[in-house]
Amino acid sequence: MADQARRAPTAGEMEALAREALARIPEPFAGHLANAVLFVEEFADDATLAEMDMDPYELTGLYRGRPMGEKSAFDAIDYPEQIHLYRQPLLAEWCETGVDLHDLIRHVIVHEVGHHFGLSDDDMHALEDGD
Repeated sequence: MADQARRAPTAGEMEALAREALARIPEPFAGHLANAVLFVEEFADDATLAEMDMDPYELTGLYRGRPMGEKSAFDAIDYPEQIHLYRQPLLAEWCETGVDLHDLIRHVIVHEVGHHFGLSDDDMHALEDGD
C-alpha cells in the first residue's frame, strides 16, 4: 500500500492487512483460528459501545466468541469466532500516533486473538515480536 501516506485506506485494504496479520499468527494458535470470521466496520455499533462502556473512537477492535479456556466438546454449536476491526478509530489512532498502519493492525489483531487464548499482555507482546 505505497500510497497509504496520501490517503486513508479502504475497508478492503484494511481487511487485507488484517488477513496478512492473521496469517502470521504461529501454531498452535493459528490452527484454532481457521474458522474465525473477520469484519472491518466503520465503527462498533451502539449496542457494542454500550456493552463495553466505550466511546466510538476508543474501540479499535473486538474479539467475539467463547475464550479457549471456556470451550468444551459438549458445547452446543456456537456462531464462529469473530474478529471486528473498526476503521475510523484505527485511522484516528494511525494519524495521531504516526505508527505504521500495518503494525497498528497487527497489534490489534494480536491483542484480540490474545483474548481468545487467554494470553497475558507479556505473552501478546512476545507473539507480536515473534516475527
